[in-house]
Amino acid sequence: MTSAEIKKLDGERVMHTYGRFDVAIEKGEGATLYTPEGDKYIDFAAGIGVNCLGYGNEKWLKAVTEQAGKLQHISNLFYSEPCVRLAQKLTDKTGLKNVFFANGGGEANEGMIKCARKYSFDKYGQGRSTVITLFQSFHGRTITTLAATGQDVFHNYFFPFTEGFKYAKANDIEDMKSLMTTDVCAVMMELVQGEGGVLPLDKEYVKEVEALCKAHDILLLIDEVQTGVGRTGSLFCFQKYGITPDIVSFAKGIAGGLPMAGIMAGEKTCNVLTPGTHATTFGGNPVAAAGGCVVLDTMTDEFLSEVDKKGEYIKDTVLSWNDPRVKTVRGMGLMLGIVLEGAAPGEILKKCVAKGLLALTAGEDALRLLPPLVITYGEIVEGLNILKAALEEE
Repeated sequence: MTSAEIKKLDGERVMHTYGRFDVAIEKGEGATLYTPEGDKYIDFAAGIGVNCLGYGNEKWLKAVTEQAGKLQHISNLFYSEPCVRLAQKLTDKTGLKNVFFANGGGEANEGMIKCARKYSFDKYGQGRSTVITLFQSFHGRTITTLAATGQDVFHNYFFPFTEGFKYAKANDIEDMKSLMTTDVCAVMMELVQGEGGVLPLDKEYVKEVEALCKAHDILLLIDEVQTGVGRTGSLFCFQKYGITPDIVSFAKGIAGGLPMAGIMAGEKTCNVLTPGTHATTFGGNPVAAAGGCVVLDTMTDEFLSEVDKKGEYIKDTVLSWNDPRVKTVRGMGLMLGIVLEGAAPGEILKKCVAKGLLALTAGEDALRLLPPLVITYGEIVEGLNILKAALEEE
């Protein structure tokens, strides 16, 4: 199909729940994408942080193709090797105890909330079910994870929302203390708030929250849907912060482009979810798990160090422009927010797309970059040159 034919059929047959850019993508190689007509785009978005190994990765393609030829799905009523191998790799690399596999980030976070509430119910009974999250957080689009999200813009239309959430000011430990009343069972945080504007939490604050949680037997839940799987320069961002969460959610990059997510449980929570208390039909899908094994095998210390170096290179290059519209660049690894002043991120992004660069926005003031972790320096330079040209047009 041509781009025009794809767009026409989409307009007729797909629900209009997305503000799409006027681009249809047919194929990719590395961190470069192409339309059906052969127009080229440098990818600084990676399917919203999903395609961590880029496009056309031979090891990943071989693994998922071979697995699809053997067994595409079996359900969790039976055992399968790819599922257990991926769980082993995740727990070996994190020190957490076990894994529940799901399909997407919102579902994973919902499972994390369920696990926390059941832990508290089992130990203390009813009345201890409140979860504290942070203002500017984003945790998903289910009714419950929308309620957990600390942004008023998401609290509309779908009433009534799930009860049992309170919101704390990020990096304000006194505000967190004031909310830790006897009804609280957990604190849930993104260590870098992605949709909120690529906002890293202060390490000292996070350590203080961890200590408070331990002192009051409140579970520490870390949402690594966007920050996980190498995105911030360590396999999981909590490892950079030097903390030990009770439950961690993951999604996006875990299967290299196939739908997969899940939660990892620590010592306190590894036996909370029992048969009949939580389930999902496609969780641990063999094809996605085979892709996930390749992803985790790729995430060596050397690979992750290179992610950090690429992120620093992007930061240094953008700041070296001395463009008055660039206020700062924040984030970690290849999860970066270029904070703009006097220029609308959405308008800059439109200019970038028109010139051949795909990227994202975050919050009210940031252009968000989530390129494939395998992006080459040549592709980085090409993409940054397009961004610089778009800014100079403003």
